[in-house]
Formats: sequence, C-alpha cells, structure tokens
Amino acid sequence: MLVPVFSVIAGEMTVVLMLLFKTPLRQVVIVCLDWMKRGRGPVIVKTVDGTLLVLLASSVYNVITIHQRTMNDSTAVNPTDQFLMYKHLLEASAIGSALCLSLIIDRIHNYIRELRTLRNSMEAAKKQIQSVQDGKSVSVEDEKPLIEEVAEMRPKVKQLESECEVKDGKAMALEVEVESLKKQSEGLLVEYNKLLADNQNLRSQLDA
Repeated sequence: MLVPVFSVIAGEMTVVLMLLFKTPLRQVVIVCLDWMKRGRGPVIVKTVDGTLLVLLASSVYNVITIHQRTMNDSTAVNPTDQFLMYKHLLEASAIGSALCLSLIIDRIHNYIRELRTLRNSMEAAKKQIQSVQDGKSVSVEDEKPLIEEVAEMRPKVKQLESECEVKDGKAMALEVEVESLKKQSEGLLVEYNKLLADNQNLRSQLDA
C-alpha cells in the first residue's frame, strides 16, 4: 500500500509546485481543480479523503496494538513485531502527509481565486477613478457625485490592496510548509527503503 500512497504524495507535490509558480501549466491545473469542484467532484474527493482517514486510523490502531503487546510481553522483543510496527507507522505518516497536501492544494486554489477576484476589483476601481480624474464624459452636474464616489472608493481600494498582501503572505507560508513536507516525504522514502532491507534480512534469517 505504501507505493500507491507515495505516488499520490508525489502527484500532490507536483500540483502544489504548479500552483505556486507561474507557468503555462498553472492555468490548466486551476481549470482542472475548478472542474473537480463541480457536480460530483466534491463527493468523490470527500470519499477518497474518508478512505484515507480510515486507513490512517487503522495504521495508528495497529501501531498502538503492537506497541502495547510488546510492552506487556516479558520475553525478548520480536523482530517481526518491530518491523510491522515500523511499517504501520510509516504508512500512517505517509497517509497523513497525503491528506495534508490535499488540504494545502485546496487552500492554495481558493487563495488564487480570491486574489484574482480582488485584483480584478482593484483594476476596475482604478480605471473608474482614472477616468473620473481625467474628466472623460463628466458634466458639471455629475462632477460632485463622481467626486464623492471617488472618495468612497479610495478606502475600498486600500482595503483590497491590504487583503492582497495578506493573501500573498499566506501563499508564502504555504510554500514554506510544502517545502517542509517535501523534506519529510524524502525522509519517509529513505525509511521505507531501510524497512525493505530489514524485511529482506528477517526473511533470510527465518529461511536459515
């Protein structure tokens, strides 16, 4: 089960990197995510996440069960139980990383959509303010209401700019978290290879 989970983690990390950096594939990924959130897409995603949560709970339960059995056993520690415990622990870590990356992808996608909406609103407001200041198609009777409208829109523009800065800060924080998860995933892969080697040694010892 570890190989499919690590494949999912690698795919999710690729999607996160595509969302964080402006590349031609970024728009394609955003369109795909928009499509996944329509119709039955959310139901399918929730079903997959629920399945991963069940597998995570099962792995954690197996780790606790083996640990308690090892603690209560007065004899020497069984190498097979140790290997199984480490294997379930690695599975729980991998599944948890996959769920965390799924949540990060959803948050980054929402932030990108909100940033686009805010920037479009800011651009529309700035164009309207510029047209008023340039005096385009403004009569004497309409000049006073337009000036008042400009005065009302200036605080909104400043508020939109501050919200954009906050969203950018959150995106940077998510990027740092993704890098941390990437390093953690690499460590899990090394541990997985080590467990495979230990499993081969145990089988050789049992065959002997």
